[in-house]
Amino acid sequence: MEIEIATIGGYEEVGRQMTAVRAGDDIVIFDMGLNLSKVLIHDNVETEKMHSLDLIDMGAIPDDRVMSDLEGDVQAIVPTHGHLDHIAAIPKLAHRYDAPIVASPYTIELVKQQIQGESKFQVDNDLVKMEAGGTMAIGDSEQVELEFVNVTHSIIDAINPVLHTPEGAIVYGLDKRMDHSPVIGDPIDMKRFREIGREGEGVLCYIEDCTNAGRKGRTPSESVAKEHLGDTLRSMEDYSGGIVATTFSSHIARVKSLVEFAREIGRQPVLLGRSMEKYSGTAERLDFVEFPGDLGMYGHRKSVDRTFKRIMKEGKGNFLPIVTGHQGEPRAMLTRMGRGETPYELDDGDKVVFSARVIPEPTNEGQRYQSEQLLRMQGARIYDDIHVSGHLREEGHYEMLDALQPQHVIPAHQNLKGFAPYVDLASSKGYSLGRDIHVTKNGNTIQLVE
Repeated sequence: MEIEIATIGGYEEVGRQMTAVRAGDDIVIFDMGLNLSKVLIHDNVETEKMHSLDLIDMGAIPDDRVMSDLEGDVQAIVPTHGHLDHIAAIPKLAHRYDAPIVASPYTIELVKQQIQGESKFQVDNDLVKMEAGGTMAIGDSEQVELEFVNVTHSIIDAINPVLHTPEGAIVYGLDKRMDHSPVIGDPIDMKRFREIGREGEGVLCYIEDCTNAGRKGRTPSESVAKEHLGDTLRSMEDYSGGIVATTFSSHIARVKSLVEFAREIGRQPVLLGRSMEKYSGTAERLDFVEFPGDLGMYGHRKSVDRTFKRIMKEGKGNFLPIVTGHQGEPRAMLTRMGRGETPYELDDGDKVVFSARVIPEPTNEGQRYQSEQLLRMQGARIYDDIHVSGHLREEGHYEMLDALQPQHVIPAHQNLKGFAPYVDLASSKGYSLGRDIHVTKNGNTIQLVE
């Protein structure tokens, strides 16, 4: 059976992920994401109203024209998790393919919300939920099967899809860390990865997230971040002024920890910002998390401002607002607070806790720096980097190669410079660049089996 891989997006940057695998006449697409930095550099861009071709020209979504070079039919579109760099191009591109969107339950719900917000295109693809551990036949040949393996990441309900073929398995390894004591959900299923590496024809190809391949050591568990966060907030228990926290809106485990520690130090937590309301509200509705019954979630500007007025009236020392804006996004809640555009007034000595690390991309770094400076100008004290990454470091990559023992590896989720550390570590395991390490670019195809 012929096996061909099209590297469509995410092979020159962290963002706009999209990969297609052809096994015989059957094609499966993994991820359809957005490069958010290409949107943020423009003012007042409303992607939901834009044509896909304009977004492709902007470099914001994958250029999927290479799909015309693949001879076969798309049988499924499979987003690995609900981050925007993996799902936000679905409303722009999915309608081109007569195929269902297959994902885990939480991811499907976020995809549904993305589609509902789309103004330019009608997206009628079937939405199919499949749990981690589930399998699905692909095409009519009865020779290709899709499997979801549970992984841990900085968003709940993440999976790594595996495409089983007569030539061996294709493991699409974006995005994960090895967490054996997560705050929400099950640990990464390393037992299943080891089984896949040793059953049948083994693993033909492993496509790997190289975001942190250049960082030494092993990515800590989310439970480590929880302890760090708890220690930080407990140190503020006697402070009577304002404390504000920000984190990734989609990081439900981190939001849960913030809510718990706010109550522990005698403050009422409140979630503020549209994305905070969306991600946490969806997770609670699907029973992935249980928040206190009196937890307020407010997304619309008027309700947020009303909440800020209430906080100022009843005393900042009684509340812990958990807000959007950890990357310094211009329209996010924390950035507006720094500019003095909300009823919440920062005083000298107030605490701002960043339970997030800045995404290493020039636009984000610049916006985050500007946001922090605005907060400091108002006298705020910054508590930074109370966080653990959602991506494997060097030792995690070694563990995955040992578990899977793939014949070929394809680095992804980075630029050419970012691939270099992964090439070095794979080379130390006996792989060779150009032979079985395939460093590629967006828009290329790799023929693994002819």
